Amino acid sequence: MTAPRTLLIIGIVLLLWNLTGVAAFVMQYGADLDELARTDPVTAHAFATMPAWLWGVYAVAVGAGTAGAIMLLMKKAAAASLFLVSLIAVLVQFGYTLLGTDLIAQKGVAAAAAFPAVIILIALFQLLYARTLVGKGVLR
Repeated sequence: MTAPRTLLIIGIVLLLWNLTGVAAFVMQYGADLDELARTDPVTAHAFATMPAWLWGVYAVAVGAGTAGAIMLLMKKAAAASLFLVSLIAVLVQFGYTLLGTDLIAQKGVAAAAAFPAVIILIALFQLLYARTLVGKGVLR
């Protein structure tokens, strides 16, 4: 089957989204926590106390998502597997952050969970979109 016209547009948007995630990871991992604490002490504390394994999960989430978007643009079925890995990593990352820390108590549920919810929904969309294209034979 030929690729739908929207594949290129959706693929580029997803690649840009995931590259934004990579940039966020790099900036957050290397953030000057003393400087951040002056304007957002709760976030500075969250980054300072984030376990190393969770930083690794975060890196897997954005890395697999970016690789999945590249595979999508290359029309490779591996995109679906990479998006699945990314979604699982996102769920682990935000599951720990929202349920294993006091971030909700500090910021409130709306402030703490709104953006993670958007990220989870986009990660789920990526996976479902890629799986649909694999099922149609567009991604091989």
